[in-house]
Amino acid sequence: MLAPHYRLHCFLKRAQMLLLCLGIAYLMAGSILLLQRSSIRVAQPNLASLPPLLSLAAPPTALRNAGLGIRARSRWAAIQPVSGGGAKAGRHWPASQSLGVQHLHLRWFHSLLPDSPEQRVSLHRNSRHKGTYMGCFLHNASDRALGGTMLYDLRKMTSSLCQDTCSESGYQFAGLEYGAECHCGNRISSPRAPEEDCSLVCRGERGSPCGGVGRLSIYKVEEQLPGHRKFRNVHYRGCFKLQKSTISTFPIYSFQPNLTTQSCIEICTDKELTLAVFRKPHCFCTWTSSLFSLNQQCVGDTGLNHTSNSTPTAASEHDHYQVYHTPVLDSRCKERMFLPQRTSSLVALSSFPGAGNTWVRHLIELVTGYYTGSFYFDGTLYNRGFKGEKDYWKSGRSISVKTHESGQKEIEMFDSAILLIRNPYHSLVAEFNRKCAGHLGHATDAQWKSKEWPEFVSSYAPWWASHALSWLKFGRRLLVVHYEELQNALLPQLSHITAFLNVSMTEERLLCAQSNQDGHFKRSGAQRPSFDPFTPDMRQMIDPFINTVDQALQSRNFSGLPQEYLPR
Repeated sequence: MLAPHYRLHCFLKRAQMLLLCLGIAYLMAGSILLLQRSSIRVAQPNLASLPPLLSLAAPPTALRNAGLGIRARSRWAAIQPVSGGGAKAGRHWPASQSLGVQHLHLRWFHSLLPDSPEQRVSLHRNSRHKGTYMGCFLHNASDRALGGTMLYDLRKMTSSLCQDTCSESGYQFAGLEYGAECHCGNRISSPRAPEEDCSLVCRGERGSPCGGVGRLSIYKVEEQLPGHRKFRNVHYRGCFKLQKSTISTFPIYSFQPNLTTQSCIEICTDKELTLAVFRKPHCFCTWTSSLFSLNQQCVGDTGLNHTSNSTPTAASEHDHYQVYHTPVLDSRCKERMFLPQRTSSLVALSSFPGAGNTWVRHLIELVTGYYTGSFYFDGTLYNRGFKGEKDYWKSGRSISVKTHESGQKEIEMFDSAILLIRNPYHSLVAEFNRKCAGHLGHATDAQWKSKEWPEFVSSYAPWWASHALSWLKFGRRLLVVHYEELQNALLPQLSHITAFLNVSMTEERLLCAQSNQDGHFKRSGAQRPSFDPFTPDMRQMIDPFINTVDQALQSRNFSGLPQEYLPR
């Protein structure tokens, strides 16, 4: 009786092994067939023919989650470090020392767009774009074709989006690179390149030339009549008392009897200069410098924003000038990178949602030149240039790490922290806007009147207080920054932040950060609810939280909350 059972048992074991081997062979055959049919072919690059690289970050781990919202990736979803593993734990990409490997990283980073003729851009340019195609141009560390602002969108970049962005920022040329990056400028400053070098397609549309590695596909945007150009990111810098000997050194001067601030800003934007110095009928253009510091402002100047068509109140005084930041990006703080050496000390940039964390990250990257990381993954932020979003938050390659966590365990993972606090009423409005309409949108009146808004306030308002209280209690080394004080005194606050981060900072980079402070994630304040969304019951709940946090700050020898927070 045992013999048949034994033979059956042996047969089943052999059959099981046979099925396993057949399954492995099937998978291998399928993989080989897939590779053969794939149109992606990675060839060994000719290092001599590769253009010099820009200062770009190391490649991220993947692009598959680029569309996920904030908090899509928490620390629990990341690879957990093994005890004692040190720097080997986590997901990170070491910076390559080889130029050829860096180029391979760049090509992989932009998803190795197919080489098949039907998916590459035809060299015969179509005419459906509103701008005029100028050609393919070099754009690398030594030959920069366009020197203005930059925009990233690794999922939806199109020729039209790039042209619209550059036009709204006051530029005449728009250039696309890597299929996902948009560069603007008012002059082309590099030689032409072969058209086949600009064969990558735009991420947001097929059939559009979007440059290549170190190459720009450049368009001349549609021209608008003088006085009709719409500029974003124009700031009134203030009224300044300047000597004639100083004014005479400015590189551009224009005299027009009917000169307005709008026309002066247009003149300086066309010349790619960051400051427009105006005293009717005189217009001067220059770069940002320490001349325009707070201690040299006109006596009695309020510093309020002036409309672009206003006439300066101090124009009658011969040595007083109104100064405006043009939309031109100051190139001194444009390049960013990961830390050259990994650090074992993790610095948190902690805030309640809606407190301006993204804005402060933008400022830190401008003033330090280093990427900031994130405890989460926000595909929208990554697509717009926050390259640290996909870097593992414990990699030690970022100058600081964004977090909204407030648990003791999460707080104690960081060696130090910048605690960003904003008025809870403004934070709640900003976060509700983001939840309803994204980073730049606004909730509708119907959404403010829905039951979601009171539910949101009842759950998020206590979190505003508990977040600050937890970091004050468990944080090891803290720098408290108030959003409103950063708005009102940007340069002194940035100096405090960089000193806390132990980063050397030049005055040029600080002034550059000031002139480019808005970035691409400032929500317009024009669209607001047509009524006060906070009911008396909501205020009765929120006001005690404000007093509690104020007292906790003072008990830790920090300055209390700004007066505008406190209930009256």
